[in-house]
Amino acid sequence: MLSQSSTQSLDSPARIGQTPERLDHAQALALAGRLDTSALMREAAALRNRGFGSVVTYSRKVFIPLTQLCRDVCHYCTFAQTPKHIPQAYMPIDEVLRLCHEGAALGCQEALFTLGEKPELRYKAAREALAELGFATTVDYVIEVARRVLAETGLLPHINAGNLSRDELLALRDVSASMGIMLESASTRLCEKGMPHYGSPDKDPATRLATLDLAGELNIPFTSGILIGIGETRAERIDSLLALRDSHERFGHLQEVIVQNFRAKPHTKMAQAPEPDLEELLWTIAVARLVFGAEMAIQAPPNLSPGVLERIVDAGINDWGGVSPLTPDHVNPEAPWPHLDTLARETAAAGKYLDQRLTLYPRYILQSSRWLSPTVRPAVLRQCDADGYAKRDDWIAGVSEQAPTAFPASALAPSERLLEVLARCREDAAQDKSTVTEEDIALLLSSRGADFDAVVKAADALRAERCGDTVSYVVNRNINYTNVCYFKCQFCAFSKGAASENLRGKPYDISAEEISRRCSEAWQRGATEVCMQGGIHPDYTGQTYLDILNTVRAATPDMHIHAFSPLEVWQGAATLNLPLREYLERLKLAGLDTLPGTAAEVLHDEVRATLCPDKLNSAQWLEVMQAAHEVGFKTTATIMFGHIDSVQHWAHHLHAIANLQRQTGGFTEFVPLPFVAHEAPMYKKGQARRGPSYREALLMHAVPRLVFNGLIDNIQASWVKMGRAGVAACLNAGANDVGGSLMNESITRAAGAAHGEEWTPAAIEDTLIAYGRTPRMRTTSYADAPAERRATARQAVGLQIIELQPAMKSQRSKVIAAIGSAPAPATELNTGTPA
Repeated sequence: MLSQSSTQSLDSPARIGQTPERLDHAQALALAGRLDTSALMREAAALRNRGFGSVVTYSRKVFIPLTQLCRDVCHYCTFAQTPKHIPQAYMPIDEVLRLCHEGAALGCQEALFTLGEKPELRYKAAREALAELGFATTVDYVIEVARRVLAETGLLPHINAGNLSRDELLALRDVSASMGIMLESASTRLCEKGMPHYGSPDKDPATRLATLDLAGELNIPFTSGILIGIGETRAERIDSLLALRDSHERFGHLQEVIVQNFRAKPHTKMAQAPEPDLEELLWTIAVARLVFGAEMAIQAPPNLSPGVLERIVDAGINDWGGVSPLTPDHVNPEAPWPHLDTLARETAAAGKYLDQRLTLYPRYILQSSRWLSPTVRPAVLRQCDADGYAKRDDWIAGVSEQAPTAFPASALAPSERLLEVLARCREDAAQDKSTVTEEDIALLLSSRGADFDAVVKAADALRAERCGDTVSYVVNRNINYTNVCYFKCQFCAFSKGAASENLRGKPYDISAEEISRRCSEAWQRGATEVCMQGGIHPDYTGQTYLDILNTVRAATPDMHIHAFSPLEVWQGAATLNLPLREYLERLKLAGLDTLPGTAAEVLHDEVRATLCPDKLNSAQWLEVMQAAHEVGFKTTATIMFGHIDSVQHWAHHLHAIANLQRQTGGFTEFVPLPFVAHEAPMYKKGQARRGPSYREALLMHAVPRLVFNGLIDNIQASWVKMGRAGVAACLNAGANDVGGSLMNESITRAAGAAHGEEWTPAAIEDTLIAYGRTPRMRTTSYADAPAERRATARQAVGLQIIELQPAMKSQRSKVIAAIGSAPAPATELNTGTPA
C-alpha cells in the first residue's frame, strides 16, 4: 500500500511524537513531581484526542503459549514453569493450527506467540524436545510454527520471543507482521539481589534495549512497554519511557507503549507484594501519553482493570491491546478477557468507538512496503481497509451475494467536526460556495461508528430531497470490442497482451459486422444506449473509433452512443496527430453522443504511478473531460477504489471532480466502482487489498452525494460490483440510480465478479418495487425512456449466443465490408469472456 503525500511520513517529527509540546528529558522527568493526577489526565486525554479522535482500538487474537519453559525466574511470574509442572515442553504445531483455525472462525486476525526465553539453555527437557521436533533452538521452532500459521490459517503472527539476535530478527520478520519485547523497566536496580529481576539475565535493561534498537534498524514494527508496581519509583518509570522514546525517535518503529499494572499471584515470591492502585495506574498512563505525545499508541490491558475501563480511557489510552474470544490470558490467567460487547459498551461510556485493528497498526500498514517482509505483506493487505484498520467483514466486491448484517447503531453522538463538515456540504450548495476541503472529504470517508451513521443518514436525506424515492436505470448494451491492450494496468484482468495469457480468456477483436449485429439486437430488445469501450489495441488509431461510430450509426440510427474512455480519446487524437478538441469534434460529427468517465481509476498520481503507470495521468484525464464538456459532450465520472489507495487519495479524486464540475457542469452522474480483486494481476501477486470493505463501499456512495450536492445529482450503484443486496444498501446511502441492464457485461466478470452479465428491465423493476422505490427507465441523459422503448424492453427475448473471434488482422477494420451483407451467425465459444 502506498503512503499518502497529503500526510506526514513515519519519519517526520509529528509522526514520531516530536510535536510542538514534546517534552525534553528534563521536562519529562519533572513530571515525577506532579501529584495532580486529574489535571495530568485532562492534558493526556486532549493529546490523545488530537492524535486518535474518537476511536479506541483492539486486536482480536488467539493467545499461543508456545512454551512455558524459561531460563529466567522473574519473581512475579506464573507463566514460566519447570518441566515437571507441564505436560509437554512445546505446543505441537497441529495444536497451534487447530487453535488458530478456531480463532479465525471467530473473527480473530492475530496469532500472539508468547513464550519463555531460551529454555534450552537451562533445561535438558527443552533440548530433548527440540531435538525430537527437529530444531536446534526455540526460536527455530517459533519460525516454523509462525510460517505454518501464516500460510495455513491467515492469522498474522505477533511474536514475543524475548531478546533476539540480528539473524533471528530477520528470520522472524519473514513470518510475522510484528514483534515485541516488554522493557518492563530500564532500572538496573530491579536486577539486584532481592529485587524482582534478580536471577533473570534476559531482563537486563541494556540487553532488551539493544534488541529494540536492532528491530528498529531492521524496520520491524515493535511493541514494548513498562510493568508498574514491581518496586520501581515514578522517576524510574519515566526513565523507562524515555529510553523507549529515544529508540523510537532513532528508528520510528515502536507501534505502541503498554502500561501494564502488576498483579500479585499465588505461589510466587511477590505473592504478598502490594499491587499498584488505580491512582498509580492512571497517573502512569497519563504521563506516558505526555512523554510520547499525540501520535503514539498507548495501551492498557482491559482484563487487568475490570470495572474502571472508563477511567483508563480518560487517562489517555487509545488501545486495549489483544483480546481473545477463544483463549485465556496465559500470563495473567486469573484475569479473564472482557466480552467484546462489554468492552465496546464500556469504551462507549467513555465517549469512544471501539474498532478492530490488526496486530500491525494502521500507520505502518499504510507504509507496508517499508515495514513488512514481502512474504507477509500479502496476508496483511488481504485483511486491512484503506485506513489500515482491520477489514471487519467478509464482503467481497463483485462476488458476495449477501450484504453483511446491518451496522449496529452507535450510542455515541457524532463528532462536532463531522457535523460541521456535513453542514458546510449543504451550505456550499445553497450559497454556491466551495468550502469543503480535501481534508474534510477524507474525514467523511474515514467515518466510523456514530460518524458513519451520521454520514449515511445525511446522504440519504439529501438523496430524498433531490431525487425523491424514484430510482432510475437505463436499458443498454455493453460492447467491449477488443480485449487486446498494450497498456499494463495492474488492476485489469480484462485486457490481453503478451504477458497476460495466464489471465481469464483469450485475446479477441470483434468485427464491424458483429458490432452491427449486437447493436441491432440491443435495439430490438428495447435498448436506448450502447456503451462501448475496449482495450487500447496497438493497431487501433483515431480512425478506428470514427469507423466504429459509423458502423453503429448505420445499424441503429436512433441509438444513443455512449463510448470511448478518456484514454481512448487521448490515444485516438495522438495517432491522428490532432489537437484534443478537434478530435472530439470529429467524434461528435461521426455520431458520438456522450462519453463514459472511465479510466479515471483514482485521480492521484501517487496511486497511478503503480496502478497504471503508462496510462493518462490525473491532469490528462481531467483535460480530456474538460475539453469534452467544452465541445458540448456530457460525460459520467467514476472512481475505481479499494486496492492500493487510501482515503486521502479518494478525497483528492472527489475534490478534483467537484472542481471541474463547477467549471463545466458536464458530469451527469458519479459511479463508484469497487475494485474486484479476484483475478486482478496485482492482487494475485499479493500487492493489493481485496477490494474495499462494505463500510467503505457504502461511504463511497454516501460521501459523493454530500460533496457533489448541487453539482451532480445522480449517484449510481453498480449492480455488477455491489450485488443486488449491496445496491439496496446504497439506495439508502445516497444512490438514486442502478446504471444499465448491460446485456453483455464482461470487464468486471473477467476480474472475477459473479453477479451476471445482464439485469433485465423486468427484474430491475420488480426488485426496486420490493425495496419500496419507484423504478424509472431513463435515457442516458436522464430523461424518461420513450413508451415504445419501455414496452419493447419489457417483452425482450433472450440474447443470441455470442462467438468471440480470435484477434486476427481481418477483424481490425471496424467498417462493414459490403453494405447489406448479412453478419456471420453467432455461435457459442466458451472463452470465459462475454458469452
